[in-house]
Amino acid sequence: MIKQAEILSEFLDKCTVSALSDFLTKSNDYDDSADKIASAFGSNQDFSNMTTEDASKLLSSFKNNLTLLIQKTWVEKSDIALKDQLLYQLDIFLSNESWRDNYDLFLQLINQAVFLMFGQKPDNPDFAEYTLRIDPEFGIFWWYISNLPPKTEWSDEKCRTAMLLGMYFLANY
Repeated sequence: MIKQAEILSEFLDKCTVSALSDFLTKSNDYDDSADKIASAFGSNQDFSNMTTEDASKLLSSFKNNLTLLIQKTWVEKSDIALKDQLLYQLDIFLSNESWRDNYDLFLQLINQAVFLMFGQKPDNPDFAEYTLRIDPEFGIFWWYISNLPPKTEWSDEKCRTAMLLGMYFLANY
């Protein structure tokens, strides 16, 4: 974990790193933190004030890009069923309108997609450091995702913001 923090400091300033901590711990007034995280993903807009129309476009881009990543990732024969299952789960995820209910499924989708893309389990302690070294932008994304709690009692709006941040990165990856 110390190595990851050292490597992370090569790519992110302390303000951005602390923004994630603030985002995770605040129950409201987390918009500034979300904006700083989005900025680390390349967003140059006021992310926290995203309109419904902007969110719809983001969802569409996320679906298209994640589908493409899943379909174009070469896998062993034993993982073909996982690809099909992941595409099916993506459709279920996108058809559910409750952000809070979708939170767990979102994290599952991301973890399974990352497993397919990298061929190793993302929960491996060295994976975060590995991603930072081979692809710093993806490593920053993974730092964000791996710090999200696996289960949460956040409001629907906070779950929406947390997922849209992750979707933003993947929609533009």
